Amino acid sequence: MNQVNMARLKEVMCRAEQGEELTIGFFGGSITQGSLASCQEKTYAYRVFQWWVQTFPKAKFHYINGGIGGTSSHYGTARVKTDLLMYQPDFVVVDFSVNDTGNLFFQETYEGLVRRLLSWSSKPAVVLLHNVFYDTGLSAQEYHQAVGQWYHLPCISIRDTVYQRMRAGEFSRMELTSDGLHPNDFGHKLVAEEVIRFLEKGKDQILEESTVNRQDFYIETYIEKELPAAMTANGYEKAERLTIRECVPSLFGFLTDTEEKMGHLDAFRNGWIGKRTGDRIVFEVEGDCIAVQYRKSVKKPALSALAVLDGERENGVLLDGNFEEEWGDCQYLQVLIHHGEKKRHRVEIEILPCEKGEVIPFYLMAIIVA
Repeated sequence: MNQVNMARLKEVMCRAEQGEELTIGFFGGSITQGSLASCQEKTYAYRVFQWWVQTFPKAKFHYINGGIGGTSSHYGTARVKTDLLMYQPDFVVVDFSVNDTGNLFFQETYEGLVRRLLSWSSKPAVVLLHNVFYDTGLSAQEYHQAVGQWYHLPCISIRDTVYQRMRAGEFSRMELTSDGLHPNDFGHKLVAEEVIRFLEKGKDQILEESTVNRQDFYIETYIEKELPAAMTANGYEKAERLTIRECVPSLFGFLTDTEEKMGHLDAFRNGWIGKRTGDRIVFEVEGDCIAVQYRKSVKKPALSALAVLDGERENGVLLDGNFEEEWGDCQYLQVLIHHGEKKRHRVEIEILPCEKGEVIPFYLMAIIVA
């Protein structure tokens, strides 16, 4: 495994020891958000935050949790600015390995997110966390870990630690998680312990290296080179999420959502609503990677739509508003083009006929372009 660059983490810890004011951030899916923990204080994220508070009592810390359940790094790289980076984090844990599928597409979107974090003005120390499906051992770890190694970032694998302890019989799956994925309080505690174990090692290393002259060590250690060239095609580092705040499409029956958005977890706001067959909305967007984000509803029947790119109706993509799972409405992302022609594209979305009576309106959340 490639050598891990500890420079940014050392800088954050030295600043914490000197009593500075720092922001500790977490970014990912439902596990990071805290799903199945009994309260926020029992989540792995808040436990790790509390380690910082207790370890560096002279410092003042702020906690930012940008987790959203059921979302991938594709959505993550488009929302990371407003849901995390604008708070100028000094330390960030990233967790999408059970949300992304293990393939080259999500490796590319994940790298875009990582590069966006590393190039942000606050220069946060970034730690990659790889959670796991406890029933199968599956995750996107290999694809995500390759990105981590490319940028010499610390990678903490729950599959290689907690999951192996479970398989060895130290505790049962039901003691960790009721659904095979989301940890309970005990499971969150074990995940937090793996992150904290890494942080403790980092702290011990800093104390050893900086004993003689802390100020010289502080200045000398943290000169960082520019980011290396991207590992993938890196089409998503500058992804943008277009809602009613960022663009003004042409409306032909679609309505803008006038309800105020209350925080990053208030998902179905700042979008557009289609209620009748034939309602249309048209965007003109620039890019070579385009996706439509819309709501899949657990309440049925829900209206569906057809997405047409550049007038090619014969190649239209179905946007099915009905969600077949039961855990809640899904913030679904449908890719229209991935590394297509880079130009100005026309995206038209039209509500399809539905013969049933009362139906759930079609909710268009955003267009994501890169």
